[in-house]
Amino acid sequence: MSIKLDGRSLTVEKLVRIARDGEQVELDGAALERIRVCRAMLEQKLAAHEIMYGTNTGIGEFSEVVLTDEQVKLFQRALVYNHAAGIGEPAPPEVVRGSMAARVNVHAHGNSGIRPEITQTLVAMLNKGVTPVVCQKGSVGACGDLAPMAQLALSLMGEGESYYQGERIATRVAMERAGIVIPGLQARDGLGTINGANVLTAMSALLLYDTDRWLRQAEIACAMSLEALLANLKPYDTRLHELRGFAGAVRSAAAIRRCIEGSDLATGKIKTKVQDAYSMRSSPQVIGAAHDAVAWARSQVEIELNGVGDNPIFIPEDNLTLTGANFQGTPVSLPMELVGQAIAMVSVLSERRLNRLENPALSQGLPDFLTPEPGFYSGLMLSQYTADTLITEQRILAAPAATMSIPAAADQEDFVSMGMNTALKNRQILENAWGVVGIELMAAAQALDFREFTPGVGVRAAHEVVRRHVDHLGEDRPLYPDHTAMAALVASGEVLEAVEAAVGSLA
Repeated sequence: MSIKLDGRSLTVEKLVRIARDGEQVELDGAALERIRVCRAMLEQKLAAHEIMYGTNTGIGEFSEVVLTDEQVKLFQRALVYNHAAGIGEPAPPEVVRGSMAARVNVHAHGNSGIRPEITQTLVAMLNKGVTPVVCQKGSVGACGDLAPMAQLALSLMGEGESYYQGERIATRVAMERAGIVIPGLQARDGLGTINGANVLTAMSALLLYDTDRWLRQAEIACAMSLEALLANLKPYDTRLHELRGFAGAVRSAAAIRRCIEGSDLATGKIKTKVQDAYSMRSSPQVIGAAHDAVAWARSQVEIELNGVGDNPIFIPEDNLTLTGANFQGTPVSLPMELVGQAIAMVSVLSERRLNRLENPALSQGLPDFLTPEPGFYSGLMLSQYTADTLITEQRILAAPAATMSIPAAADQEDFVSMGMNTALKNRQILENAWGVVGIELMAAAQALDFREFTPGVGVRAAHEVVRRHVDHLGEDRPLYPDHTAMAALVASGEVLEAVEAAVGSLA
């Protein structure tokens, strides 16, 4: 089944399927008609020489410059050329595909004034696997993601480069091989393609999907550490959290408890402390707060995915053109700043449990640094160093980009969201988080090897997956292959899938 883009029903999960899995898309029939009606209105206004920003005027500081009829025909090409001003390495193809799908969904509202051929070409490119090469740096997240979207828009003129069938080739060649007609650009088509925060929104949607999966694995790692540290399980009774009322904490406590179900620890037969350290007993409150942050960010991202992020905006039923700032990235970048900070926060919590697993003063009788021969061997001592350096980098990256506006365009664009910086640094924060939780999973598995009771069903499933990738540490060995393998394991979600197969969804 293809995913229908109608301007109203695009979700994070659907965008992931389009961007990563190559799922086919279809432009809704009613949406296509809305695009045609809006384009007809725009052409009537052009014929009447009504002033419309970026259509028959310049842009930015040049918005007061009125173009001649001949210039209107040529302006969109020049506009795309001068905005294709990014720098650096290409964005991952999944980001570009997500951005294309998001832009089609903007067009589907019928308020952008572009020709139907533009939207239909983007749909064809998605379905036939032509993905423009787009530099991932250059956007300030205000007048849309202009630099990367302009590089994408080059493809509509058969210019630039694209990925096609595993090759990076000239876009004109890719379009010919895929059997896609190059539409060219006419009045409004260029600006109507680039003037939205589609790249940072697509990156944010992909990150939210991955963050939810990571948080569930952070809960699994927490459950494993709690078992290994002989935790008091009363803090994980959902009734405790229901009395306070935060949905994320209720969800997190239930997920952790589900992983531990079936454990000897849950029977009360094993002696535990009356009250454990914060890093153990407040995990539902902390991870739950991260769930709540992700939920808010998701709501904002899905509003943006289904909204009219463009400028100007045309309202055919009122025969009206409105100029505003619906390209502004702040409604997405601000909640995504919180998500990056939440990931870093939960990573710190994970490292604190790692410390308790290794520290002989805190580990409830586990061998020092989880090695059977402390002193001669150092066990997982240096694993904590690695986690710590990843967290320090996260803390640096968690400084908000949303407060870092630098005016541009002769102060016409004097406040910008810097949302692309938010999206880029969030990805790095999450990649570090895969490593931190991977190290906790590895250490918790090692610690459980020294315990002589039966852990919970979910914990056992997680332990089995870890052992398929990393062996028990008896004698010291180089740990970098284990750390790298564990980060990749968390990124893959294999632990999550095994645990959920055993105990049900942790969501």
